[in-house]
Amino acid sequence: MPLIEHYAEILATDGVERGMIGPREVPRLWDRHLINCAVVLPRVPVGSTVADVGAGAGLPGLVWALARPDLHVTLIEPLLRRTTFLEEVSVQLGMSNVEVLRARAEEVQESYAVVTARAVASLEKLARWCLPLVEPGGVLLALKGRSAQDELEDARRALGRLGATNAVVRTYGDVEVPTTVVEVSR
Repeated sequence: MPLIEHYAEILATDGVERGMIGPREVPRLWDRHLINCAVVLPRVPVGSTVADVGAGAGLPGLVWALARPDLHVTLIEPLLRRTTFLEEVSVQLGMSNVEVLRARAEEVQESYAVVTARAVASLEKLARWCLPLVEPGGVLLALKGRSAQDELEDARRALGRLGATNAVVRTYGDVEVPTTVVEVSR
């Protein structure tokens, strides 16, 4: 918990100054961002390799790595200013289970047990970028909003072409606004 609190402080100060999050997000940092990411962790198998595509400020990847030291999390982000921020935060928090990779998802050759993304793109685009990174038997956990079911219906044909074996919408968290996740198995 102290590390997650420290990460929250970094986001609320340096994160705002550097444009990682907007200043209006600070009052709702815990419920809308940190807890929103953390409630999904029971779905992530113990000891998994995880890729966070479009990692941005580290949501959910850094939250997951902080809360679950058993995970090895790769933060994939194409923008230099964001990867610099992520590297600095990882060092500042003493995280040995995080790797920051400056790349577009399409350039990554590795595969992971779990691939995640939050607020990156429509599910169809996200699937094109992320499903090739999911190892067989793995899962894409796309953190979505209220439109998750509609996005899933729109993307079903593309998901099938990309090798998805199952896709469902689930909610996580016994909180005021649960986290909606599209889970796509490969």
